[in-house]
Amino acid sequence: MSPQERRPRGEGRGEDRGPRRGEPDARRDPRGRQRGAARSEGRTGRTTAAPSQRARAGDPARGAAFDALRAVADSDAYANLVLPPLLRERGVTGRDAGFATELAYGTLRLRGRYDAVLGHASSRPLDQVDGPVLDVLRLGAHQLLGMRVPSHAAVSETVALARGRVGAGAAQFVNAVLRRVSERSLDEWLQVVGDAADPAGTDATARLAAVESHPAWVVRALRESLVGSGRGADELGALLAADNAPPRVTLVARPGLVEEAELAAQAEIAAAGLVPTAFVLASGDPGTARAVRDGRAGVQDEGSQLVTLALVAAPVEGTDARWLDLCAGPGGKAALLAALAAQRGARVVANELQPHRARLVSQSLRAVPAAAVEEVRTGDGREVGRLEPASYDRVLLDAPCTGLGALRRRPESRWRRTPADLATLSALQRELLASAVAAVRPGGVVGYVTCSPHLAETQLVVHDAVRAAQRSGTPVEVLDAAPVVAQVAPSWEPVAGRRDVQLWPHVHGTDAMHLTLLRRL
Repeated sequence: MSPQERRPRGEGRGEDRGPRRGEPDARRDPRGRQRGAARSEGRTGRTTAAPSQRARAGDPARGAAFDALRAVADSDAYANLVLPPLLRERGVTGRDAGFATELAYGTLRLRGRYDAVLGHASSRPLDQVDGPVLDVLRLGAHQLLGMRVPSHAAVSETVALARGRVGAGAAQFVNAVLRRVSERSLDEWLQVVGDAADPAGTDATARLAAVESHPAWVVRALRESLVGSGRGADELGALLAADNAPPRVTLVARPGLVEEAELAAQAEIAAAGLVPTAFVLASGDPGTARAVRDGRAGVQDEGSQLVTLALVAAPVEGTDARWLDLCAGPGGKAALLAALAAQRGARVVANELQPHRARLVSQSLRAVPAAAVEEVRTGDGREVGRLEPASYDRVLLDAPCTGLGALRRRPESRWRRTPADLATLSALQRELLASAVAAVRPGGVVGYVTCSPHLAETQLVVHDAVRAAQRSGTPVEVLDAAPVVAQVAPSWEPVAGRRDVQLWPHVHGTDAMHLTLLRRL
């Protein structure tokens, strides 16, 4: 699952940031200055302050980004859950908050690229560099090669951060390495790391993995997914680049709870383009909008909205009064589902395995009319089909997955996941889909959703589930999802020969959501 994280100002499109390959940028970034001390700079850009006046710990924005990276490394935390509280606690707001957000997320997304660069610039192998020092270097590399921070400010402020967090000796090492990094432009470094990964010019996967900062197994999987979903392998580079771009902040206007005009009066928005409930936030913090604070609107990727709307638009035979969200946490899809249910006189059961995530679901549903929510409960989704056979008219299964479709939003996922995760997750997905099929009544519809385009988590799971349902005496058919999606997204262009729907960041501007619609016979 891939709830879109709330980001402070600066993480949506339209903010002033890099990278732009090969583009010189001589503008001075005021965030390169240390707060609290008057600094004057000559034409060379070097500070004229005395050494005793220079920053010893780095500025708060860089410090928050560093602490977020350490939490990700040491505690397996998610950056989108760690960084916002850090910024609030430390009073980092506005443009500084946007700077810290891009610095942390961008460093995590491009860690592989920067490690390759740092490996060339460092006098010692990176596996011999302490983790905190390496994170400082990564932050400095992103400022030099991925943001519009003048080189002198990127180096001096990162050295100050190193001095305060990892010691004076390490700060000298950081200074030496980052000065070597600053000697080449981004394009020059990309050529260096690409040639090092593919010296013979014959291994496109290795080159793309190094240059576009994805593990090689992910690059191969995404290539196979593009081809398997009816697109071309020639789109791979564009897809990887889209994974590395900061995603836009997209809001959902939950039907019946808030109108576009009211939301527009509270936030600077524009229609997202695919579905009518989705709006792009041009700038600012989404939490400042009253409708977001009270739950009538929310932050939700447009692809997540589309698959939920498509499930509700799919034709069912017979009654249409009781719907199930089988894996409901953290609640974005459940809230949209329930808002739609309220308009139709239906009611929703939201099931979630983890109690803390079930509480998040309840919070997401706070603005939905009570009559549309039958229950928010904690339980194992794999048991629902056995305990409540043929009990629901519509079932949404947003299955736990590798999250390879949301690498823009969960930048640390690409470095945590391994091919070994697929076996465990795909087995779980098969069990959950079997439960969903058993829980839906004959004539009802199941929407199988993943935020991963990996064929092992999408087409293969569905294929096996259909065969298993036939063997168990509860046969299902795969519906043609394209015309259903076209009802809720008029601009949708179907892929010939495909009955499922696969979204892509580089094509649709959404997470790479997958949708298969199945009707129980």
